[in-house]
Amino acid sequence: MTEKKVEKKAELKISGMTCPTCVITLEKKISSVEGVKDVQVNLGTETASVTYDTGTVQLADLEKAVKESGYEVINERAVIKVGGMVCASCAETIEAALRGLDGVVEAWVNLGIERAYITYNPRIVTIADMKRAIEDAGYQYLGLEGEDNQELEQKQRERDLTDKMRRIFVGFGVAIPLMVLMYVPLIPMSILPYFMFIVATPAFIYLSYPIFLAAFRALRNRVLNMDVMYAMGIGVAYVASVLGTFRIVLTTEFLFYETAVMLAAFLTLGRYLEMRAKGRTSEAIRKLIRLRPRTATILRDEKEIEVPLEMVQVGDLIRIKPGEKVPVDGSVTAGESYVDESMITGEPIPTRKSEGEEVIGGTLNTNGVLTIQAQKVGKDTVLAQIIRMVEEAQGSKPPVQRIADTAVSYFIPVVLGIAFFSFTVWYLLLGNTLLFSLTALISVLVIACPCALGLATPTAVTVGLGRGAEFGILIRRGEALEIPEHLTTVIFDKTGTLTKGRPEVTEIFPFGVSPETLLSIAGSVEKNSQHPVALSVVREAVRRGVIFHETKAFDTIGGKGVIAQVLGENVFIGNRALLQDRSITLSSGKEEVIQGLEEKGRTVILVVLDHDVSGVIAVADTLKETTVDAISALTAMHIKVAMITGDNTRTAKAIGSQVGIDTIIAEVLPRDKAREVKRLQDSGEVVAFVGDGINDAPALAQANVGIAIGSGTDVAIESGDIVLMRDDLLDVVAAIQLSRKVMGRIKQNLFWAFAYNAALIPLAAGVLYPFFGITFRPEFAGLAMAMSSVTVVSLSLLLKGYIPPVRRMG
Repeated sequence: MTEKKVEKKAELKISGMTCPTCVITLEKKISSVEGVKDVQVNLGTETASVTYDTGTVQLADLEKAVKESGYEVINERAVIKVGGMVCASCAETIEAALRGLDGVVEAWVNLGIERAYITYNPRIVTIADMKRAIEDAGYQYLGLEGEDNQELEQKQRERDLTDKMRRIFVGFGVAIPLMVLMYVPLIPMSILPYFMFIVATPAFIYLSYPIFLAAFRALRNRVLNMDVMYAMGIGVAYVASVLGTFRIVLTTEFLFYETAVMLAAFLTLGRYLEMRAKGRTSEAIRKLIRLRPRTATILRDEKEIEVPLEMVQVGDLIRIKPGEKVPVDGSVTAGESYVDESMITGEPIPTRKSEGEEVIGGTLNTNGVLTIQAQKVGKDTVLAQIIRMVEEAQGSKPPVQRIADTAVSYFIPVVLGIAFFSFTVWYLLLGNTLLFSLTALISVLVIACPCALGLATPTAVTVGLGRGAEFGILIRRGEALEIPEHLTTVIFDKTGTLTKGRPEVTEIFPFGVSPETLLSIAGSVEKNSQHPVALSVVREAVRRGVIFHETKAFDTIGGKGVIAQVLGENVFIGNRALLQDRSITLSSGKEEVIQGLEEKGRTVILVVLDHDVSGVIAVADTLKETTVDAISALTAMHIKVAMITGDNTRTAKAIGSQVGIDTIIAEVLPRDKAREVKRLQDSGEVVAFVGDGINDAPALAQANVGIAIGSGTDVAIESGDIVLMRDDLLDVVAAIQLSRKVMGRIKQNLFWAFAYNAALIPLAAGVLYPFFGITFRPEFAGLAMAMSSVTVVSLSLLLKGYIPPVRRMG
């Protein structure tokens, strides 16, 4: 049957067009796609209006043509909360319903956190269309991610759980007495079938109605899912019982009333337990959301006014009393207090905050009264960014998920084939009884479960990333979970990563001038720079009370130093590379002084006045307290560690020997760090790069996994695959250990999900019956099915208590 052709018009928003030639290129490329009737590209509005046959070409084909031309289609992304999903097949049903909407480019459903991620063209399809598609498929639209509808979602979940529990009580309340009647002759056999029919039918209808409704909706959407299989299993059991009761084709041997009701009860019980367990997987996100206070006390004309949090604007003065939460990100303008930031950074000890220091929204003011000025509000706060990052990461698909996706897509047709094949073999080929063959058919239909496969990855990812957030370890995408398992090398940037990033002047060696003059000239030039080494020279000059002079023609030479004019003289301040650029040579005496300092691990600043080295200023940066422990822990994990720095080789090696790093990559300009990472990757290494996220962005992006380390508000949240909120190198080790643990749990989940189906489906089909007389009763098959999903979700929930070994050491 050929698909009916419908002519539609789509408007695509295009980026990257710059001239009329772009228009011609696009129109030519899109027109070449089979099924396209008309194309009009507007350079002014940057849109392409395309008329096409939906039976021949899809929206994705048009977008592909645009991308192949070198341009991009601008789409929007929506994250929709969905209720009523119970298995991997439900996710497939919703995906099919959403993808069937014209204008939806991509749709993926995360069963673990019950979210649908949709990329769509807003000029063709709307959120209202998606809502209707979800509801028509038999599921609940619970709003968009980011909307304040947590209570709605919670109430809906509680309603579903209460409804399921009520049905479970009815089911077991009827099934157990019926099972007793099958073995204890309390009612004469002549009237027993009719009694069971009268008692079981209302309970069966009440209990199985949601299953049959879901199966009907799935079939209407042309999807074979688990509800279809369950409906077939319990439907066959019930219909056979009715036929047996009234002796239509079958006899009273075929009474499965208690089996049909108990099966439906077990299926509902499994979904109840699964729903409860799944509800706990997103607990970390809900905890983060609960950190936001609902109101804030702002100061207007010296009066305190309590307003909803949404009303706070940048620049407002906010008063925070002891025991209250900080409502938004800001800086302290008055007061002094200790603030508990553990919920954001994982740092257990409250931090003292006073005038001029920054506070993070969601943290707890413990003992004093603070007045702060709001700097970031709403979606711009650190807490909002953390929540958004964790939610996006939980919604991403690690590559390992493809294994489960592939298995689920083939699962139901294969199981249906096995069920009917087992019936055919037992009844037609081996001549067994119809009763036995029908029992085997029902058992196979109800024992098979792709739900465990569908839940194996998303539940582990959701719980694991949430656990990481509790430790201040933010894993920005699910893909980053897989890489640490294969890491061979971790490269640390030196300044601000291995060291505190606040160097201090240790020695001054003037040549032909006084120390004060040397420091006065150097400080006058360096006060124009924000480099940590430059700031250390300025601090020392201020401490000694030297005079600063006016500078002219200040310029920075990347990775080498600075130049300026002071008191009419040209001044160069920098490293050896700057001297080489300017063809300035060093006398043997000066070289000896410099080498001695470098061997002690000092960073050497050379001060040149009119092409003569007039002095040397030595600077040392203190190592962080946990640097040595972190390097030792990584080495113990058989991961190679390297240090990259702009320092000269001698200084770099001296620092490397202090921390236990043998591989030193020295004299590297900031822009060349990414090239060094690439060089290691080309030699077969799987590389993690650890930097402060400020000037390391290219290297962080080049690495297999980029780890940005910071201290709460200072961290560049967008810069790494993994972002560490605390300025603690042990968290690098903890992030790798957590990632490996989550991946181990995913593999464990997948193993049990595959093993369960591989072992029990043949058992239900009766493979062991000829040898050992072992069969699997349908009601026990239903219980086993229910337990498989609960087992996988429970294994994932164990991650909630996981503490990385390096954290336990502390």
